[in-house]
Amino acid sequence: MAQLYVCDIPLLRPPGQADLLQVLWCPFEHEPDYKPPTALFWRSSAEVTDILAAPPEPFAAECDGYVPQPCVLAPERITEYPHHMDLSKELQQQLNDGSRWQAIGVDNPDALAPHEFYSCELSVAPGWKVGGWPPWGLTDPVARFCAACGAGMVPLLTIASNEWDAGSHGWVPCEDQHLAALRRAGVANPPKVQVSKGNHLQLYVCPESPEHPHTDLIQ
Repeated sequence: MAQLYVCDIPLLRPPGQADLLQVLWCPFEHEPDYKPPTALFWRSSAEVTDILAAPPEPFAAECDGYVPQPCVLAPERITEYPHHMDLSKELQQQLNDGSRWQAIGVDNPDALAPHEFYSCELSVAPGWKVGGWPPWGLTDPVARFCAACGAGMVPLLTIASNEWDAGSHGWVPCEDQHLAALRRAGVANPPKVQVSKGNHLQLYVCPESPEHPHTDLIQ
């Protein structure tokens, strides 16, 4: 599913001397949540000597969207803000006050409502990402707790069904702007992954120990 190096993504917290995270999943949805189960493997890249020329493909899959096409990630550090449902009622009210945006000179060329502008342009970057804020929508915010120690879990990786959509063009990387303008099918989804009918699968880990079991959530 994904292979991430600490040298490319320094915010990863590996155990011991590991510097490579491999994320695997089963290409079938499993009950009771009807999502593909995942597994995390931390490894030392120096100890990986027998490298496969091509990754093995599964004998069968729930659908083509659960067999990702090979892609090379180009990590880019960004700043995003929490989903509006993660904000206090007071902050939500302030976000809906258009005069505050005008006072700080925010340009809103599409004349979106203030909360829509925040959601589309500033909050919760779409696409695959390490860390970041949860993309709530299917559920209200739900805290995740480590089954081993009870600590509040934090997002590790978001597996997305699209890098952007019609409402989030502001997040399209500069080098891909010309592709987004084409509006061709598949341009916004290079690995061709479709999670649970176009949703996102977010993996969570324990901040106390990377060796504690992880969990996940469909959004």
